[in-house]
Amino acid sequence: MFSNEKSGFGLKAQARNALAIAVVGLSFTLSACSVPGPGEAPGGIYDPYEETNRNNHELNRALDRSLVRPAGKGYTQFVPDPIEDSVSSFASNLSLPGTVVNNLLQGDLGGAFQNTFRFAFNTVFGFGGLADPASEFGIDEVETDFGETLYVWGVPEGAYVELPVLGPSTERDAVGRVVDVFTNPLSYVLPSPEKYYGTGAALASKLGDRGRYSDTIDTILYESADSYAQARMIYLQNRRFKLGSDDSSAYVDPYDDPYGDPYADPYADPYADPYADQTE
Repeated sequence: MFSNEKSGFGLKAQARNALAIAVVGLSFTLSACSVPGPGEAPGGIYDPYEETNRNNHELNRALDRSLVRPAGKGYTQFVPDPIEDSVSSFASNLSLPGTVVNNLLQGDLGGAFQNTFRFAFNTVFGFGGLADPASEFGIDEVETDFGETLYVWGVPEGAYVELPVLGPSTERDAVGRVVDVFTNPLSYVLPSPEKYYGTGAALASKLGDRGRYSDTIDTILYESADSYAQARMIYLQNRRFKLGSDDSSAYVDPYDDPYGDPYADPYADPYADPYADQTE
């Protein structure tokens, strides 16, 4: 009896600590997020910390080149695709309770119900989430995070920041990432070491993504004229597109040529002779 009460008090203390951290993070965001100065377009790129960001970008490139890139390629080379898919599915399934919390914080009851049903369905019929039968029945994940929750609450995007190891972000999303660590209810109900299985699977899934999309990522990081500016543009525009902000039409496809002519006629014949006489 005593041990159960003790563990119950410990669980409540953990929950209170997590809530306190979330509140502190939110307060920090509300009070400290930078906003564009006079004359700067709110929907443009606001990067007052560019010098520091570029230093972090070079650090991230060095880590990628020496560690993440070879580990990702080795992972995809030696781990069979079905196992890769199972690890990714398992990580995604264990993250769903945290996603449900954000659905509720945003007032998205439909998304919360769908994600809860997806979690239960894959946990029961997908062997704990190793398989994804829910997707076969059209029960897809309604993706979100605490950064989007802050957006729904009206918190400004803030300045662009590139975080060491974690990569491109904004002030709002950086706080969101911290709070998301504490929003998953499973981290408070699962015992050790089971509570860390999801984290390990998520890291393995990220390595798999690095290996699978190696060519595209290498093009951005190592073949761009300015890899920092390229990564910043892709992150900001795609994040704004996902959030449905005013710049949602500015989605950037990383497979497109970033140096193409933005004023070119999309219906023009790409094989036409530009010097042909058009007066006849």
